[in-house]
Amino acid sequence: MAVWSPVVGEGHSHAAPDHRGRLAVALAIAVAVLAAETVGGLTANSLALLADAGHLLSDVAGLLMAVVAAVLMRRPPTDKRTWGFRRAEVLAAAAQAAILLLVGVLVLWIAIVRLIHPPVVEERTMLLVALVALVGNIAAVAVLIGERTSNLNMRAAFLEVVNDALGSVAVLIAAAVIAATGWTRADPIASLVIGLLILPRTLRLLWESLRVLLESTPKGLDLAEVRQRILDREHVLHVHDLHASQVATGLPVLSAHVVVDDSCFYDGHLASMLDELQSCLADDFDIEHSTIQFEPSRHSEHEGETHR
Repeated sequence: MAVWSPVVGEGHSHAAPDHRGRLAVALAIAVAVLAAETVGGLTANSLALLADAGHLLSDVAGLLMAVVAAVLMRRPPTDKRTWGFRRAEVLAAAAQAAILLLVGVLVLWIAIVRLIHPPVVEERTMLLVALVALVGNIAAVAVLIGERTSNLNMRAAFLEVVNDALGSVAVLIAAAVIAATGWTRADPIASLVIGLLILPRTLRLLWESLRVLLESTPKGLDLAEVRQRILDREHVLHVHDLHASQVATGLPVLSAHVVVDDSCFYDGHLASMLDELQSCLADDFDIEHSTIQFEPSRHSEHEGETHR
């Protein structure tokens, strides 16, 4: 006997938070800074500026994906897409992380080449453009910081603009060193710093996105404890097909087959058992979307090995 939790539109809200405005402003700032850094990097012959511009190009692409994802996430569920486009945030975050990873590796490789063969750099142009870029990046950080932990999409967008701000600081330091000492290797060293700033956070974000896409158990949820809490309920004999995953940030789901005494199907208290189990999952494990299927002990004879 299957007892289902409420369907879409019957008490549970799947609506995603609205971050479209913040992301659109951050995207506009990033495009303006990208133009300034590209022109300035070519004029000054600065790898650090061009590396930061390359990183920023990936940010523009990433922020554009973030805006598209934020728009899609607001679309309501339908019979064909019962969760709507909530997972668009995870896809966008994974794509942004993959782009950032490629840019980071490319920047490190070019920086190593330029350490061996240092270029001539126009430090004053480099300094001016880096300062303009830093102001723009700080503005973008200010726009996104209030919602940076809302979901993976916003985390990816915030990570990108923060990395850009740190990259601009690295370029400023390199330009100051070149102006003071004439040591042009400060330019590729700044590029190395930018690349090293990109990679660790990018790998972490990519892994977290892939965990969701692989439908791994949500981080922090002890499925063994969930199983035991269900088994501790009176009349529960066994639990199998216990699955927990995450549709999107803040939207974990769980399903389970719960074997109960045969008498439960005749004395009329399955409904109260369902209420108890789902209240436990919601209150103690923050899982509001759960599907519980009650089964008599003899039902196992009709299930294959994949249901054990």
